[in-house]
Amino acid sequence: MDAALILKPATFKEYVTIARPDHWFKNIFMLPGMLFAFLVYDTTIDLTLVLRIVVGVVSTCLIASANYVINEYLDAEFDRYHPEKRKRTAVVSILNPLYVYSEYFFLVAIGLTLSYFISLEFLALEVFLLFMGIMYNVRPFRTKERVYLDVLSESVNNPIRLALGWFIFVPTHLLPESLLDPSWVIIPPSSIILAYWMGGAFLMATKRFAEYRFINNPELAGLYRKSFKYYTENSLLISMFFYALTSAFFLGIFLIKNRIELLLSFPFFALLFAWYLAIGLRKDSVVQGPEKLHKEKWFMVYVVLFTLLLMALMYVDIPSLNWFLKQSF
Repeated sequence: MDAALILKPATFKEYVTIARPDHWFKNIFMLPGMLFAFLVYDTTIDLTLVLRIVVGVVSTCLIASANYVINEYLDAEFDRYHPEKRKRTAVVSILNPLYVYSEYFFLVAIGLTLSYFISLEFLALEVFLLFMGIMYNVRPFRTKERVYLDVLSESVNNPIRLALGWFIFVPTHLLPESLLDPSWVIIPPSSIILAYWMGGAFLMATKRFAEYRFINNPELAGLYRKSFKYYTENSLLISMFFYALTSAFFLGIFLIKNRIELLLSFPFFALLFAWYLAIGLRKDSVVQGPEKLHKEKWFMVYVVLFTLLLMALMYVDIPSLNWFLKQSF
């Protein structure tokens, strides 16, 4: 019997599922932007700021869900070739295109409306996040099918989230009234933006590597994702090495130029990358679906402790570290 004949129309619950609320935790990448802006601007913590945080995070979650909706719907014809993703709602159920696109535009409308109340800069970044979702998923662009560009175009969402967190904490009186005003370039340093982008590319390339090994069939992998026709395990490993080194380079620049105390965290950053790589090299690794990363309990404990260390170093002054900034001949 043709599998299509036994498919059932999706229920309301399944339309909610394709928005992937379980992926909202990825917006934790907004947190470093918040912390850095708080340090730079010494933003007053009050009820208004708490409300801005809630509205900003909810807005970003809704925009991310809009991207997930079209991602799952447009990927259905390819996900059926993946051993696990063939169980997704869009593959095993009949989704009504009218409902799917109505859900997409509803999430976009609410998300952008909320973002407007943060600032015009925040709104512009949410539009950029939506734009990258279209570039990544929609033909004729569909960058997810293009070798290396698939990783770079998806990981750019990381620095977007960083900047979103940053603009929640930038005092409103410092922001211009129009995006045409050149003074709106009150953005995080380019070094941390690039480090964040390349760090995200490392995470995404590791995910691709784990998926490629899990499918364990180059021909089937190519049917699932066209970029896999050109990847090999070695090429993915080499790209992971490149992204990690590039991220570390720009991260070092940021740490030295902006707060020398953060230099003490560098070895812990290195361990974070190494540990994540070790997880990615396992058979059927959880990095294929980062929402499952919580199963790595010790790794998550390390992430929490590492975050606390970063927060401490943001506020503890260690004058003796200025020795690293002195020139010597």
